[in-house]
Amino acid sequence: MSDSVAVGLVGAGHWAEIVHAPTLAAGPSTRLAGVWARRPEASAELAGRHGAPSFERIEELFDACEAVAFSVPPDVQADYAAQAARAGKAVLLEKPLAMDLDGARSVAGAIAEAGVVSQMVLTLRYSRAARAFLDRARELEPFGGYGSFVSSVLSGGPFATPWRLEKGALLDLGPHIVDLLDASLGRVAGVRAHGDPLGWLGLTLEHEGGAVSQASVSMAGMGELPPARVEVYGRKGHALLDWSQLGDDAFATMVSEFAASVRGGPAPALDAAHGLRIQEILASAEAQLTEA
Repeated sequence: MSDSVAVGLVGAGHWAEIVHAPTLAAGPSTRLAGVWARRPEASAELAGRHGAPSFERIEELFDACEAVAFSVPPDVQADYAAQAARAGKAVLLEKPLAMDLDGARSVAGAIAEAGVVSQMVLTLRYSRAARAFLDRARELEPFGGYGSFVSSVLSGGPFATPWRLEKGALLDLGPHIVDLLDASLGRVAGVRAHGDPLGWLGLTLEHEGGAVSQASVSMAGMGELPPARVEVYGRKGHALLDWSQLGDDAFATMVSEFAASVRGGPAPALDAAHGLRIQEILASAEAQLTEA
């Protein structure tokens, strides 16, 4: 497609390999303009698999693209995403926005100052099932809800990366659950936290309008685990979303909508400013856990 958006990819790890690179290369709204990673051999291998160039310097990648997608640890993303924004590139950002709140504020500020398109990879929000759930939840006059997400990442596997093993479930799984509860019950106005990000972590969220929700997240699960889920209760009924309902359409839909925004379409609702707001909630929870 002649009007496809040229997207450069920063990162060549497992998630970039199985999701970012093939989706960006598949089009039709995008084409993979190239790959840059801190490990040149990984960058070259992934780029070659999709017929794209691999760059030795990240500035060369920026020169070859209109937009940049990130699949790197949060602290690395914060530095390079700000650099991409200052170079005038639209940015597709993983969650969390940065490793800490200062980093998140810095990158969100750089994006706002540059005036470039930004979109968060809160993948679940782009699925048909999640959108139908949110439409239903908003009709219920909701007053409360619950979310849970338990994984086995701490026991190993491709997602047992150093930052996840250090920070635990709050920064990895927390953004998904908090974002969905925020979207279905109203903006989060306050949070109370207890537990251990490397064990079991509980959050109580107070929402504008009076709703209250609880969220439980853990990466210490073992064996066969139930799918993550979010439930909302209201004066007009009940709505449930569990991850087994999600198809494989979400990432492709997200990329298509990102490309449309780059081409002058509606600005993404889930932009860097939204990512910063979610991270502010998580940072408040983290501070309470540190002080406990």
